[in-house]
Amino acid sequence: MDKQVKTKLIQLGLFVLTFITTTFAGAEWTLGKFLVFGMTWDDFLFGLNFSVPFLLILTVHEFGHYFTARYHKINVTLPYYIPMWFGFAGLASLGTMGAFIRIKETIFSRIKYFDVGVSGPIAGFVVAVILLIYGFRTLPETEYIYEVHPEYEIFGENFEQRMEGLDTLILKKDLNPDRLSYEALQDTIDTGREGAVFFGDNILMNLGRRYLAPEDRYVPSSRELMHYPILLAAYLAFFFTALNLLPIGQLDGGHVLFGLFGPKNHAIISRVMFTGFLFYAGLGWVTSADLINTSLEGIGNFIISIAIYLAVVYWSAYSVFKQKRDRLLYATVMFTVQFFVASILKVEGYTGWLLFSVLIGRFIGVDHPPVVDNSPLTTGRKVLGWVALIIFILSFSPQPLVIEGF
Repeated sequence: MDKQVKTKLIQLGLFVLTFITTTFAGAEWTLGKFLVFGMTWDDFLFGLNFSVPFLLILTVHEFGHYFTARYHKINVTLPYYIPMWFGFAGLASLGTMGAFIRIKETIFSRIKYFDVGVSGPIAGFVVAVILLIYGFRTLPETEYIYEVHPEYEIFGENFEQRMEGLDTLILKKDLNPDRLSYEALQDTIDTGREGAVFFGDNILMNLGRRYLAPEDRYVPSSRELMHYPILLAAYLAFFFTALNLLPIGQLDGGHVLFGLFGPKNHAIISRVMFTGFLFYAGLGWVTSADLINTSLEGIGNFIISIAIYLAVVYWSAYSVFKQKRDRLLYATVMFTVQFFVASILKVEGYTGWLLFSVLIGRFIGVDHPPVVDNSPLTTGRKVLGWVALIIFILSFSPQPLVIEGF
């Protein structure tokens, strides 16, 4: 078989598999059902409400890169989709780790790097905004959330606010027990309090709730967003857009940064942004509150936590400093400042970003490849670059996914 044909068959197969896994994932998130726990064919079809818009955004993003690269006559492949699904294990996932194109030659132009880097996020962002508007303007009737969570109906209107005083309400029996007994309600809530998942808001989601949602419909909060597949697809698109547009290294945002400010300024800004990103990620990992337990086990756990964190920062600094001693000093200073800031100000970051910090610092790198043609951007490209940075701010969520009880 011809090598090109074989490659295209692999790409097509990965897309089909990713389409299936994201459809399963959509059904799992929106309906709360897993394949191994009784998912039906109708449930799977309902998952298309998530997989179709989500893969549409992802595909537009990747083909934004692809067609721009082809415009500049850069040798590039069609997208490779990456399926990822844990449904058989009863664990929720997104059904995919995204997609990528392979650029099969070295780019020597600052302008070409910029064009290829900025085109994907902006193209995907436009589609995501359209879906965000559509999702909020076509919210289902409030009864929809009762079908997913029948226990909510017992609270009546403003159920989310009333659930905050849940224990008091149950003791007073100040509820409308039309569909569920108090015992069943208590069991449901006790189960849901551990491991509850919600998606942290960004500016765009807040604007959508305030200005786009109809007044006579239930507007999903960050805790219920997963049950609204189109809005969930738009939210995740914003998350991945912001992740790609981080102005660091060789990410799309790094290419934008390189194009706007040139190689010298990129090296400085990229390191500052990476350090700030890593600082926020590890803020609160260990604080003085962890010293309350003075038993041998408590002290041992405290020391182990410090050792693990120092190792994470050390690995993250791999592309920041070439010398081992510099990486170790960087990790030590980072931990020390974080420890005192978190202990005194009682603030926490988002440890979920540590994985991305290692990925960027150890594997992607915080520096940008050098170019031969360092011609500055045209005025139009500069405007587009600043638009991309604004998109990053609008799309970024400091805590994109939170699991309570963990």
